[in-house]
Amino acid sequence: MKPAHSWADSYIEKKRTVQEAIRMIKPGQRVFLGSSCGEPQYLVQELSEAAVGLTDIEIVRLLALETIPLTLIANKSKSQSLNIRSFYSGSAHAKGLARNIRFITPINLFAIPRLFRTRKLPIHVALIQVSPPDDFGWMSLGVSVDVTMAAALSADLVIAQVNPKMPRVLGRSFIHVNNVDIFVEHEEELLTIGDYPDIKSADMVARQIARLIDDGSTIQISLGATPHATLLALSEKNDLGVHSQYLTDGMMRLYSEGVITNRRKGINEGKLIASSAVGSKDLYQFLHDNPAVEFLPSDYVNNPNIISAHYKMVSMNVASAIDLTGQAAADALPYNHFSGVTGILDFVRGSSRAEGGKAILLLTSTDTHEEKSRIVPQLDDMAVVVPRSDVQYVVTEYGAVNLFGKSIQERALAMISIAHPKFRDELFSRAKEMGLLGPERTLTESIHGIYPVHLEEVIVVDGEEITIRPAKPVDERRIQEHFYNLDKNDVVARFFHEKRSFVHDEIQGISLIDYINDLTLVAVVGEIGFGQVVAMGECLTDHSGTMAEVAFSVSKPYQGKGLGKILLKKLADAARENGIAGLYAYTAPDNKAMINIFKTMPYKVTTVLEEDKLLLSCKFE
Repeated sequence: MKPAHSWADSYIEKKRTVQEAIRMIKPGQRVFLGSSCGEPQYLVQELSEAAVGLTDIEIVRLLALETIPLTLIANKSKSQSLNIRSFYSGSAHAKGLARNIRFITPINLFAIPRLFRTRKLPIHVALIQVSPPDDFGWMSLGVSVDVTMAAALSADLVIAQVNPKMPRVLGRSFIHVNNVDIFVEHEEELLTIGDYPDIKSADMVARQIARLIDDGSTIQISLGATPHATLLALSEKNDLGVHSQYLTDGMMRLYSEGVITNRRKGINEGKLIASSAVGSKDLYQFLHDNPAVEFLPSDYVNNPNIISAHYKMVSMNVASAIDLTGQAAADALPYNHFSGVTGILDFVRGSSRAEGGKAILLLTSTDTHEEKSRIVPQLDDMAVVVPRSDVQYVVTEYGAVNLFGKSIQERALAMISIAHPKFRDELFSRAKEMGLLGPERTLTESIHGIYPVHLEEVIVVDGEEITIRPAKPVDERRIQEHFYNLDKNDVVARFFHEKRSFVHDEIQGISLIDYINDLTLVAVVGEIGFGQVVAMGECLTDHSGTMAEVAFSVSKPYQGKGLGKILLKKLADAARENGIAGLYAYTAPDNKAMINIFKTMPYKVTTVLEEDKLLLSCKFE
């Protein structure tokens, strides 16, 4: 009986030169290329050089930033030698994508492994890159497991570039020598991504997003300057976890700082879970044999059911444009080109179903030169990547809104409120023309107001979190409900007469504010976007422009908890910042609560009785 070869003998027998390996590709075959930064550059280079002699080869891959321009070869050959099939679910608005749109196969990342395994799209040859075999003959796919594992295990012929630079990443990343047909040994640096540019608007978006992330959340984030800034902004958080399409340098930094611990994920606790990595040499060294890291295929990592099983799962993905109804487009841009945007919808749907989960779409309000708004009336010539029914949180440098459960009119007002101020007039007018806003809606100076995020504060009263923040246009209905729920005596104290209705025309002046001449602060309990207003403080500059009138209302269950005092202090601070000389308020002479609140301020308070009302006033001197 002939003795079985050891895997080591088999490995030696299967070694070939790169030219010999590529010559094994036959006409008419479908060839898969390893993904992202795991692309086997040496093999792909030889493939491109041999393309002239090939016939009807179909290249299958995720959309990639081409180190070797195969699409250029395909365009020149007019598909006689090479044809390209790029899996990509984003828009094709960017110039490079639009030029090669015919090569795109729209599909969610979660579904691609099944496409390979079922042979609905048979892979004849897989070109992959692996680490050298260990003592047992196992090789790691390293920085790119995603759809590469499924392609390798279902291909008729597997050609592996063995690269000592490839880290040995743990998890379901291993393929055995016996499952590979040809080995080409070649050492070269892995693809890396450069430093992200420092963009002020990206930093502002990051600060807005950081306020939405709770301690203990599990995060997923896409690539780009804004996501990079967002990770930096999370440095004060605690016990974050990671379940993401890919790992980045920013995540490595948060892990080394103890911010990411993976202790409260609810699934795969103690592990950073991803399917690929895009970053620097330092990141790849961090991954090597690290027991805290596991890479798993995309049909696990991008499975919405798996994503939704995490505690407080938060997905953060970059959109290139969002219309007034909430439809989102996304482009593969230079800083997210390695992985495209194929997995956005998987994570949006999974995270929004998780316990305490949030799906966040982030974008700067304009292009780099502030010449074009990224918030548009409608997505005319861009593919919808995230349908309006799936969109939840949207964040720009001008604020954060929650569109879930909101009407088209509420969505349009919300999106206009976080657009760049110089485009809000145009967006408002187009919204009216399109019938997104009712005829009673009027354009006021408040539409140009810049939301003062620094006035936001979360306090804990009797074990309950209460958010104190400036009012937003989307708060109109909540403010109406606050007044309707007030005790009858509190309504009289606030308006000086009995009042049973609080219609739009009256409330509009409270919610549509410019944050300078008129400012409304609300105290909100409950989930962002669905919270209940339990207290309000209003500040309106009078005709002199030097003094501002204030008024308050607090729901009965929250009276006596110091909310009025907090609101007044914040209104006074904001008024001083805006150059207002002082505050005044009218109240009933027997309204001891209001009088006492006013007298807590560190200024001289004067009281004057005017008919049946008491005038309280102070100057900021």
